[in-house]
Amino acid sequence: MNQNMPMQLPEAVFQFGTGKFLRCFADLFIHEANQTTRPVGRIAVLQSTGTARAKTFHRQGGRYHAAIRGLERGRRIDRTVEVCSVSRALTAAEDWEEVLALGRCESLQAIVSNTTEAGYALEPGDLPDHRPPQSFPAKLLLLLQARYESGGRGVAVLPCELLENNAERLIGLVLDQARSWDLSEDFMSWLREECSWHNTLVDRIVSAPKDDDPLAAADPLFAVAEPFAQWLIEGSPPVPGLVEHPAVQLVEQIAPYHLRKVRILNGAHTALVAKAIPLGITTVREAVSDAEIGRWLNTLLFEEIVPVLEGRTDDPAQFARDTLERFANPFLEHRLADIALHHEVKVKTRLAPTYEEFQRQFGRVPGLLHELLSAP
Repeated sequence: MNQNMPMQLPEAVFQFGTGKFLRCFADLFIHEANQTTRPVGRIAVLQSTGTARAKTFHRQGGRYHAAIRGLERGRRIDRTVEVCSVSRALTAAEDWEEVLALGRCESLQAIVSNTTEAGYALEPGDLPDHRPPQSFPAKLLLLLQARYESGGRGVAVLPCELLENNAERLIGLVLDQARSWDLSEDFMSWLREECSWHNTLVDRIVSAPKDDDPLAAADPLFAVAEPFAQWLIEGSPPVPGLVEHPAVQLVEQIAPYHLRKVRILNGAHTALVAKAIPLGITTVREAVSDAEIGRWLNTLLFEEIVPVLEGRTDDPAQFARDTLERFANPFLEHRLADIALHHEVKVKTRLAPTYEEFQRQFGRVPGLLHELLSAP
């Protein structure tokens, strides 16, 4: 394909969020799809709070670099991509009318988001004439209302927040806001029936570059991602071309994959916090590189966690092997102190259910999980 083609493509995606995760995830995937014979289109991104990153996008013509660094099936990966899928960056504070105009654009096919978990809440003070409202669901509602009133077709909504049933939660909030504003039943039917709301699961570790990386000074939007990437989307194909990317997969139900990720990857992270921090180890990579802790984690994963998941989710043993390779990534410094935030809650959601299910299935106590759950 002509390398100038991506710059000529219409804006097909509107994105809430400009952070490094989406830059190395959806934006990178769409950039790569745009190099094929089935391009997706370009992305208009919105910075909801502040203006600095949007201005950086503008100065750089929407371009930035993403480095893919780490291990993949034992092979060292180190490549850098100049991403040019972003057409423009807007700010909620200064460009709201332009945001609504984008909502009316005929070429728009999908809306992507990556807000914090706190973003899944309504703001009691928001009103339909606010430009813009404060909450993320209210902003999304006004964007979709502008599209509906212009006679536009429904769009696919692809939330990338790490919440189970994220799309179901999001449309529930959007409809609650619409009811509180006394919007029409016809519009709410259009939201439910003409727009498609897809539960998703996203999985990729992304970090800031090291301070001495030569690209860090030249490109403020530069970020580093591991080779592993998975974007699971529930339901029918949301955008032509997108699902042909190797990292994107359509599934009938997200729940089994969510279970696998929380119990294996997130469970292993939480287990390492309890095991490694008391030994003075500060990062995930250091922990799995330690001979004793490495053996301990292997036993925990393959003798206590994976057996509980067999038959309930796709190939948990391979996912566990991939997880260990991801943890050993020499390019990423994933701090255990960051993972330790809300540790007690994470133990209850990531490790305790596996402990209880293991006892029910196998009639005995899983020793390593018992130690973890018994620790003060």
